[in-house]
Amino acid sequence: MLGTVILLNRLKFMRNTSLFALLLISILTVSCDFLNEEPKVNKIVFVGDLLLDRGVRERIEYLGIHSLFHSTIDSVFRESDIVIANLECPATEIEEPINKKFIFRADPEWLTVLKEHKITHLNMANNHSMDQGRKGLVDTKMNIVKSGLIPLGFGDNLKEACKGQLIASYPRKVYVFSSLQVPSENWPFLEDKPCVCEDSFDSIAKRIKKLRAIESNSVIIVQLHWGAEHTIKPLTSQKQQAYALIDSGADVIIGHHTHTIQSIEFYKGKPIYYSIGNFIFDQSNPINSKGLIVQIEITKTKLLCKEITFDIKNCMPKL
Repeated sequence: MLGTVILLNRLKFMRNTSLFALLLISILTVSCDFLNEEPKVNKIVFVGDLLLDRGVRERIEYLGIHSLFHSTIDSVFRESDIVIANLECPATEIEEPINKKFIFRADPEWLTVLKEHKITHLNMANNHSMDQGRKGLVDTKMNIVKSGLIPLGFGDNLKEACKGQLIASYPRKVYVFSSLQVPSENWPFLEDKPCVCEDSFDSIAKRIKKLRAIESNSVIIVQLHWGAEHTIKPLTSQKQQAYALIDSGADVIIGHHTHTIQSIEFYKGKPIYYSIGNFIFDQSNPINSKGLIVQIEITKTKLLCKEITFDIKNCMPKL
């Protein structure tokens, strides 16, 4: 009789242990599935011109670089997966300035602070990346990478600089094309040497069209350093160029360079931000003292853009 009771207890214990093991496996499986789950929304932010020299340098040396980031800006960046800014200066110790009117240079160690404030990508396809010559340009790219950031619009040759760069894969792929579209001052452009993208609109359109043919569901964003400085309306030629890029397959166009906010237009349902203005900059005129944050939310089937306007005072953006 005693043996029978012991046997029954053992069977009961084994059954409970098996149930517990199955429950544990189920929990672990659910947990692993949760951890491996692809994000349902990707939040990408674009901001405009980011200068770390001249008046901004003076503020950094007096108050520190963290003083440039107000908590209201930090909160927006923290809620985003990707934050892209236009770096309006080389970040290098190399001082080999080319012959031009405005020449900038930032200390490369400041780049790590940009990363601390959740900036992830820096556009180099602008008319100031070359201010310290080709050596300074290449060194800037290396310093961006060393700081844990990702450069956009730069390559060891023109083809590489102008290719669409994959910046996100989930919930669907997102590519960014970056290009400088204003004249470079005294810059010996050589397409087989390290450079930023300075490509014709026809070439950009062809690249977009080729990518769209094989990536039908991907998001294609084009950022352009273009337009007339200190103006609030785009040129007629810019409108035609923007339409052509959208006709080729672009989903969003982001512009900077004018140091002003310019008009927003929708063409075939696709947004065109002709210029989103300054981000961190030392210009004090009212027309230059506002900027736009463009937030792009991407799901598997939808793309939603919204804008946040901010003020810039003493070089610091603030909502």
